[in-house]
Amino acid sequence: MDQSNRYADLSLQEKDLIAKGEHVLCAYIMRPKEGYEYLSTAAHFAAESSTGTNVSVSTTDDFTRSVDAIVYEVDPAREVMKIAYPVELFDRNITDGRAMIASFLTLTIGNNQGMGDVEYAKMHDFFVPPNYLRLFDGPATTISDMWRVLGRPVVDGGFIVGTIVKPKLGLRPQPFADAAYQFWLGGDFIKNDEPQGNQLFAPLKETIALVADAMRRAQDETGEAKLFSANITADDPFEMIARGEYILETFAENADHVAFLVDGYVTGPAAITTARRRFPNQYLHYHRAGHGAVTSPQSMRGYTAFVLSKMARLQGASGIHTGTMSFGKMEGEAGDTDMAYMIQNDSADGPFYHQEWLGMNPTTPIISGGMNALRMPGFFENLGHSNLILTAGGGSYGHVDGAAAGARSLRQAEQCWKEGADPIEFAKEHQEFARAFESFSSDADALFPGWRQKLDVAA
Repeated sequence: MDQSNRYADLSLQEKDLIAKGEHVLCAYIMRPKEGYEYLSTAAHFAAESSTGTNVSVSTTDDFTRSVDAIVYEVDPAREVMKIAYPVELFDRNITDGRAMIASFLTLTIGNNQGMGDVEYAKMHDFFVPPNYLRLFDGPATTISDMWRVLGRPVVDGGFIVGTIVKPKLGLRPQPFADAAYQFWLGGDFIKNDEPQGNQLFAPLKETIALVADAMRRAQDETGEAKLFSANITADDPFEMIARGEYILETFAENADHVAFLVDGYVTGPAAITTARRRFPNQYLHYHRAGHGAVTSPQSMRGYTAFVLSKMARLQGASGIHTGTMSFGKMEGEAGDTDMAYMIQNDSADGPFYHQEWLGMNPTTPIISGGMNALRMPGFFENLGHSNLILTAGGGSYGHVDGAAAGARSLRQAEQCWKEGADPIEFAKEHQEFARAFESFSSDADALFPGWRQKLDVAA
């Protein structure tokens, strides 16, 4: 059934929709299946996303039509479809009237993903108007809170050098704590990897107690504050709360040195909101493990990593993994810098929409995936600043002189970039950075041809 007369109005102007602030706007890349016309398929998509069904129903009235989702722009050549969703469509909490990402996804990425006339449809951007934006929690804590713990300026406090204890699974509690201690002798921040939790060979309560002790010893040894991101991910909100409360009790006087990591993609918005609301004083670390199932450029359905990150800021993530913008081992693009700008800045451009955040706290880009000291100067140059968190597992523990030296090499990489120095010349005066060339020789060969002769290192 062609529903374009009801669910499409190409006379609507995007600037007018934005100015009125009554709609959430979504931009998709959509292709109809062979034999289907573009606009009618787009209208069917909007209908399925809002008030419609496949047939006319007798219960529809004038008010129902007033909250229809409307296709307001199509460009079949570029496969671009834009839909305006009335704000009134989205579910609100009965407890406090707040907005929820679960409802946003149910409408905009819901049954429409399985429609028979749609070859694929993937959301690439969305716009949230001011009156709806204010109903989302947003982050309670930010990187400024971490800088404060570290004794740094709370504005432009710089690079937080972090790692993931490796191997990601298989360490018993004492070896895990020992690995954390060794890194903390040179670095700032350690996170659980996404599957680490309460395995039989590494019970959470035993492991956390030893890690808390390792933090105290490392702080005594270095005279510097240290940070730990503890995984509280679980199916059950009460299990998450129990883990969080135990962790804070165990770290005790260092409770403000603790972030809570939640696997936000696999557990969904309910887990992020549980952590955000139950533990508002803790840095909320959104790990996006599994997101590539829908966000990968190879996947033509779902939504992009950009959309995921923007939703994470609305939900209240203090930081989210954003990939390495093509500088590491994970799939990504240099253009992913737009994602970092969108979640950090108060005003930013996306691929289709400009978003004003109206003072909502920023979400920190957390960089991980195959990074080491040699890749960091180019990464900072691409991004334009170093106010972020790095979690380099192999880049720390893979350093020939150990994890502490690996951490120092990463810190020196930021210094090299800030000084605008030639990395090879800089390495001649900075031992840990120099040894990173030997530690990650394949990267050195690719990035700095001839480095062995210049640094007098034998082949």
